[in-house]
Amino acid sequence: MNHFTPVGKSRFIHFLSKIENLLNDAAAEDDPGRFIYSKDMRTPLFMLEALSRIYKKILAPKKIKKINKVFKDIEDFLGQIDYYDGFYKEFADDKKVPGLITQYAKDQTDKKIKEFNKHLKKEEWIGSHKKQLANIYEKIDSIEWFDEKNDTVAVLEVYQNDIEKIIKKYKDSQKEFTDMEKDVHELRRELRWLSIYPQALLGLMELKADGDPPGFLNKYLTPEIINAPYNKMPDGSGLGNHILLNQNYYFGLSWMIARLGKLKDSGLKVELLEESISKVYKAKENVSQLAYSICDENQPTILQILEEAQSIAKTFFDEDILEHIVVSVFIS
Repeated sequence: MNHFTPVGKSRFIHFLSKIENLLNDAAAEDDPGRFIYSKDMRTPLFMLEALSRIYKKILAPKKIKKINKVFKDIEDFLGQIDYYDGFYKEFADDKKVPGLITQYAKDQTDKKIKEFNKHLKKEEWIGSHKKQLANIYEKIDSIEWFDEKNDTVAVLEVYQNDIEKIIKKYKDSQKEFTDMEKDVHELRRELRWLSIYPQALLGLMELKADGDPPGFLNKYLTPEIINAPYNKMPDGSGLGNHILLNQNYYFGLSWMIARLGKLKDSGLKVELLEESISKVYKAKENVSQLAYSICDENQPTILQILEEAQSIAKTFFDEDILEHIVVSVFIS
């Protein structure tokens, strides 16, 4: 870390520089939106969104809320492209999916990229002026940042408060899952921020091994989760302060996010097939049946997805996984 730059500010600059480099390279391309999508600018945008979500609760809320919206808007475009492109690639390799449906997914991908290119120019991410990044840097420069010790204490409070809100919302209510977006997607989004924050904070949070885990955690400690790249924390050796997270319980959180993600994608596949059938074949009846007929035999129904998501969520919250994630804070 640059000792002359406040630690919070340095985190923004780290990811802003990645975006700046990509935008500069994209400016030379005929299709900058497609280039940016292919280079995964969505990841540093997620990190900047995460930092904005944290620091708008700590410092200069009006300024940081504005830049948070800017990051979210561009990330949403990339998310829409990824949605159609991901299924286009999956459908292209699946002989059961009719060519017209595969083509529909490709056409929607191209359409979203065109919309993204317009957004990049309209919001001046690229072009002759390129004011967007300059405006963000200006706002970052104008904030009175905390020193490292106070930054650590404030970030810890935000992280713990976010955990408590999720627990209160889902554990206390034990609600029935009836809607993919409002229940499955929303829960996953809220949990996922808890795993994005440590990556965005560039080493402030570290995983702490805490002996043999309780037996009920073993189901979460799969090789896929333990060895996942997103469970490797950034190097924080240059920092004097750290927030320590219980490794085994954190892996439990990661397993939950991953499983909900697979359930989400399974549901989205059915939804996109239904959308495609309605648009391509102008079908108005038996659309769901037609969609499922294209899927593999093991494709779960939306009802089955909701039931499994509710079941694993109940177990997850009953086992107090989130309550045990934060171990301690080390302040020099």
